[in-house]
Amino acid sequence: MATMTAAQRREQARIEYDAFLRSCPSHQLLGRLSDKWVGLVIAALSTGSLRYSDLGRRIPGVSPKMLTQTLRALERDGIISRAVTPSVPVRVDYALTPLGVGLATLLTAVKDWAETHFDEVRTARERYDAENTEDAEGASGTRDA
Repeated sequence: MATMTAAQRREQARIEYDAFLRSCPSHQLLGRLSDKWVGLVIAALSTGSLRYSDLGRRIPGVSPKMLTQTLRALERDGIISRAVTPSVPVRVDYALTPLGVGLATLLTAVKDWAETHFDEVRTARERYDAENTEDAEGASGTRDA
């Protein structure tokens, strides 16, 4: 069996990634990236670095615990950086890394799509609910999946 160079091993590993497999690291990464707080944190940081408290104000509804967990996970994945400035009180700034900037382009586009098309989604939901409420009232069986 021939030995492979490091570059060949990396290429082989890349080919073998299959996000549809639960055990695949890319599957786990997609799970992380699909979290709503991740998308909002990255979109907030896409305009520049922010302090922890600024992020909390920019993303209403995120608890301090969830914000901290999200920031730590994104830092661990190399998507954001954390800079501590010794002062009183200590100043901590978060910013996107080059890897995070690439991801921000995609997630910001998804956020923008959601903001642009929500009226259409709401109309579709209302139509679906009306049709399925009528179906449920008129039929005792279950709907085909």
